[in-house]
Amino acid sequence: MSKNTSFNSTKSINKQTEISIFSTEKKLVMGILNLTKDSFYDGGKYKNKHKILHQVKKMLDEGANIIDVGAQSTRPGAQKINAEKELNSLIPTIKLLKKTFPDIVISIDTYWSKVAEECVKIGADIINDISAGELDAQMFDTIASLQVPYIIMHMKGNPQNMQLNPEYKDVTEEIVLFFKEKIKKLEKKGVKDIIIDPGFGFGKTIEHNFKLLNNLNEFRKLKKPILIGLSRKSMIYNLLKQEPKDALNGTSIANTIALVNGANILRVHDVKEAVECLKITNFTFKENQ
Repeated sequence: MSKNTSFNSTKSINKQTEISIFSTEKKLVMGILNLTKDSFYDGGKYKNKHKILHQVKKMLDEGANIIDVGAQSTRPGAQKINAEKELNSLIPTIKLLKKTFPDIVISIDTYWSKVAEECVKIGADIINDISAGELDAQMFDTIASLQVPYIIMHMKGNPQNMQLNPEYKDVTEEIVLFFKEKIKKLEKKGVKDIIIDPGFGFGKTIEHNFKLLNNLNEFRKLKKPILIGLSRKSMIYNLLKQEPKDALNGTSIANTIALVNGANILRVHDVKEAVECLKITNFTFKENQ
C-alpha cells in the first residue's frame, strides 16, 4: 500500500483531522468507549450522559482520531446480548456524541448486522466486527450495502468459549489465511474499505499473542491497514503478574512494538499514552517512512 492510499468509501467520514483511515502516512489512535457493565477494565464507568461526554472530550482532546463505541462486552466468558439491547444503548449515545462533537468519527463495535445498519443511519462512520461476519451471516451483505469502512477481527470460536484451550499449527500463518479468505469474499461483494485486526486475546494463548505481535509484519502483505487492540489485556497483565488497572506501562511497551512492526491504528483505553507512543516511534523512524 502506498503512503497516499486514498479513501474510497461512498459514505464520507466527518473530518476532525481530515486524515483518511486508509492512509499509511500517519498512524492513528482509536479511543474506547465501553457502555457495558461488565467489560474487563472499564465496565460500568460511563453510565450517564455527563460521564460519557466527559470521557469522549478527554479522549478527543488527547488526540484520538476515532471513538469506538461498544454496548456488549466481549471479554472471555461474557454474556451475549441481542441487537435490540445493544441499540438501546448505542442509538442515544451516537446522537449525543454527534450533536456535541459534530466532527467526531465514530466506530461501532458490534457483530450484529441490524446494529450496524441502524447505527450508520444515524451517523456512525465505521463498523468494528470482532467476528468478521462469523456471528451474523447478514453482516457482509449489510456492509456492502452501507459502503462504510469495516474492521474484521480474527477470533477462534466466540467470547463464551474462545479461551478454552485454543490450538493452532502456526498461529500467524492460519490468521493470515483467514484474512485472505475474508477479504476475497468482501471484495467480491464490493467492499473495499477493509481494516484487519489479528484479535489479540480472542482465542489465543499468551504464547500465541506474543508470536503474533512479533510477526505482525506478515500481515502487511495483505495490503490493508492493521488495527491492534492490546490495551490492558491479559497477555500483558498476566505476564507481568498485575491487574488490568496496573497494566498501562506494559500496554505502552506492547503498543510501541506493534507500531514498529507495522500497526496502523491503536485501539486503546488510554489515549494520551498511545499518542505519545506514536510521536516517539514516528520521530525515531521518520527517515524510514
